[in-house]
Amino acid sequence: MKKTTTAIAGLPLFEGVEPAEIDRLALDMRLVSVAAGQMVFSQNDESRYVLFLLSGALTAVYWTADGQEIVFTRAGHGACFGELSAIDNQPRSLAVVANTDVSLLRIEQDSFLMLVDEMPVLRHRLLCDLVARIRSLTRKTLELTTLTAEQRVCAYLTRLAIETGHFHPGAVIAPAPTHAEIASTIGCNREVVSRTISRLVRRQAIRSGRRRIELLDPATLTAAL
Repeated sequence: MKKTTTAIAGLPLFEGVEPAEIDRLALDMRLVSVAAGQMVFSQNDESRYVLFLLSGALTAVYWTADGQEIVFTRAGHGACFGELSAIDNQPRSLAVVANTDVSLLRIEQDSFLMLVDEMPVLRHRLLCDLVARIRSLTRKTLELTTLTAEQRVCAYLTRLAIETGHFHPGAVIAPAPTHAEIASTIGCNREVVSRTISRLVRRQAIRSGRRRIELLDPATLTAAL
């Protein structure tokens, strides 16, 4: 079995798909590596390939005209990037940067669209993923318009803890995002995040260290919402 077939068969999006079914399609795909701190593809890039993250961590960001960085998502194993441009033939809307050394499976546009056409289960899962993103963007829009900056920090930490399975007393999130990363994700400045984190530490809701957040009292986070 080819390494690329083994890699794609191990992705959550392809769970239950037989490797022989993947081999039958003769997909144009290959394994690639990107070093930590390097850009995987840039904002407005004209490329159309799709990437699946096999190991490491990536961040999707948007840079405004004045150079402000807005973090849209941080992703781990199995995450799919670049499918929007593969589907609508438009330039990349976000840049993707490697947080760590990463291993990726790159599938060319024609092969990705063939997968969508030939595999109903993949098509359904992809649609569900896109719907989940729309719901997430709706939630973030509501948070930006209805919550204070401090409440947005609490909401972010709560969501991060739940998504990583760490929403209980004594749980440790590591590596945790920096204050700058949190700020660019929730639409405020780093100083506001730092002050809010300090207040949460004083209230014994969390214990904060370098790239490490320990939840002491999760209920204090949710009480602020």
